[in-house]
Amino acid sequence: MNHDMFESSPAAYAYPLLIKHLLHTPLAHAVDQEIVYRGETRLTYRAMRERLARLANGLSRHGASMGTTVAVIDWDSHRYLECYFAIPMMGAVLQTVNVRLSPAEIAYTINHAGAQILLLHTDFLPVIESIRDQLETVRTFIWIDDAGSEASAHTIPFADEYERMLAASEPAYDFPDFDENTRATTFYTTGTTGLPKGVYFSHRQLVLHTITGMAALASPVSGQRFHRGDVYMPITPMFHVHAWGMPYIATVLGVKQVYPGRYLPERLLALVRDEGVTFSHCVGTIMHMLLGCGDAKSIDLSRWKVVIGGGALPHGLARAALERGIDIFAGYGMSETCPLLTLAQLKPGSETLDLDEQVELRCKTGLPLPLVDLHIVDEEGIDAVHDGRASGEVVVRTPWLTQGYLKDAEASAQLWDGGYLHTQDVANIDPNGYLQITDRIKDVIKSGGEWVSSLEIESLISLHPAVSEVAVIGIKDEKWGERPVALVVLKPQAAAPASADDIRNHVLAFSETGRISKYAVPQIVKIVDQLDKTSVGKLNKKRLREQFAVTPEGKATS
Repeated sequence: MNHDMFESSPAAYAYPLLIKHLLHTPLAHAVDQEIVYRGETRLTYRAMRERLARLANGLSRHGASMGTTVAVIDWDSHRYLECYFAIPMMGAVLQTVNVRLSPAEIAYTINHAGAQILLLHTDFLPVIESIRDQLETVRTFIWIDDAGSEASAHTIPFADEYERMLAASEPAYDFPDFDENTRATTFYTTGTTGLPKGVYFSHRQLVLHTITGMAALASPVSGQRFHRGDVYMPITPMFHVHAWGMPYIATVLGVKQVYPGRYLPERLLALVRDEGVTFSHCVGTIMHMLLGCGDAKSIDLSRWKVVIGGGALPHGLARAALERGIDIFAGYGMSETCPLLTLAQLKPGSETLDLDEQVELRCKTGLPLPLVDLHIVDEEGIDAVHDGRASGEVVVRTPWLTQGYLKDAEASAQLWDGGYLHTQDVANIDPNGYLQITDRIKDVIKSGGEWVSSLEIESLISLHPAVSEVAVIGIKDEKWGERPVALVVLKPQAAAPASADDIRNHVLAFSETGRISKYAVPQIVKIVDQLDKTSVGKLNKKRLREQFAVTPEGKATS
């Protein structure tokens, strides 16, 4: 087949999709806009441009060059934002280290990524000190000092300190052009089985993810938007999937950015109040914690828009946030997808819906972003009908999906079986195009021959006024195959206490109206003190199933 290729002038600039090009617009119109750290440090985009050059020069002096992997361990900060840009803009690779992994897993990920330089915040000295002898590739340590942090005793041979390194470096750096398919970032998945898997993304992928995410967030008629008038603060760790890519989007838009450091509920809420934060994203457990914080009652949250990801948005949590005036809605993606795939934004005309109807839509997994080719398929790869009931595995194609797992050809082949990325999530799609995830494949419950959605049951239980948190898992049953079990954490100061029977009857009422199958009503409800979670705040259902299975007489523990 002949292709009619366009001709290009020898003098034309090909304009590769590189992260450095994301800075053109904000540096043209927002040079004096603020970037704030903990409400204490204030920079401008103009200062950021100079600091990026100083950071690149400093890292070059310590041996960083094209292809060098530079690992970062820090709280959410202006420094991390600088690393998001300067390191890949040099042609080096940014590794964002998940500090919530075990020390052994942290050592594994740094070695597996081949990081040669490690930027390390004072607060994480004990972790790295404990695994220093296990680090095989790191040859240079750079200390990140911070006001209020105290260094513990250690033997780490720091070559420099971050701010001192910047101060000693030139304020100009010629960030080069190179192939847009050059790897920009690496980080590691946080599954509940096996070693973490490395995923990686190119400059091209990150730029396309930024542009498309920006377009999707600008598309609603009114709410669930992110625009130049917003003030942005992440409440998703910057080590986790580029903080959902939002710092790149915020920077392109030139908005005021607020970085909170370590997540302390009182500090987060104070920053929302004092810095005028209007857009954030977090997992449901963080929002639950913030709404339960005493300070939240006296703060006006009515201008705050929050995307909930990393797990389902329970109806009870959505209702509680909406009643506080928060424009809350769900988003969906995963480490392997960079991550944005869908957003639960309201379609035109939905603004007039009542609270229950709005909650239903905002808690959906959402509508696919532009350029997202998303299907729900059966085991043969056949598409399920979009009737809101038929379900299948979510498989996707977009320009920004990881092309494999780092140094793991077998797992990469499974991930991309048939030419689509397999998410391992089970979902349905309704006639209006909204995706609704019902379970992970490994978490699906089959009871009495019917599939039971643990996420739907969790959402219904969350509507009980006495329920704080809930997890639904399946346990083996000789008669029914499996039965759902609800593990419930009660609110400490609920208006009226609730028993296991109260929770069961609450769910039974939905069954009697036809909302759910009778097989979905948990026959066992256990009141527990807490629920195990993964390193990024998701319910750890594997661990919960193990806990429940090993306790005597089927009793759950916490």
